[in-house]
Amino acid sequence: MEHTAETRQKQLKVLVPLAQGCEELEAVTITDLLTRAGIKVVTASLDKNPVQASRGMVLIADTLIDSVMNDTFDAIVLPGGLPGADHLQSDSRVQSKLKSMAADNKIIAAICAAPKALASAGLLDGKKITSYPGSLEQCNIRNAYYKEQSVVVDGNIITSRGPGTAMDFTLILIEQLLGKQKRNEVEAPLMRT
Repeated sequence: MEHTAETRQKQLKVLVPLAQGCEELEAVTITDLLTRAGIKVVTASLDKNPVQASRGMVLIADTLIDSVMNDTFDAIVLPGGLPGADHLQSDSRVQSKLKSMAADNKIIAAICAAPKALASAGLLDGKKITSYPGSLEQCNIRNAYYKEQSVVVDGNIITSRGPGTAMDFTLILIEQLLGKQKRNEVEAPLMRT
């Protein structure tokens, strides 16, 4: 994404779909850090029920995925976890949103097992990628370059390994959306070093 004065002036908007069985550490870290960066985060559940995350935490989404299908976002970020990633992979609305946002060259990001949803949308072919180990084995991805790194950025596609990489993943996402200075502003008070 080009960092123009217009991009910096308007508040960026990011969609975070929340599926039943998502990884709560990832979902909360993504939402929290993006909000700290001044980004408008819209969490959208796939059904009308509160989202029961993979470790039992209950998350309440802002809205339903159906209500944001025609909305414009600067990025979409998929938390992983199982069976959450499977639900994202098999949901036709999520698949449609991934494809339309990719066609508009928006940032597409997924962590843990969620890159499988990107694979199903055909977005990982020929890309440098990472994921939770083994989560992409059943996916038919052509000419991908799998990296055992915490976070991999290839053009507008950002992938990451798992719960332990959620903070790095989101900080890199912030840097991609708003630049290094904003990433540093968000990271400094986190006392990571």
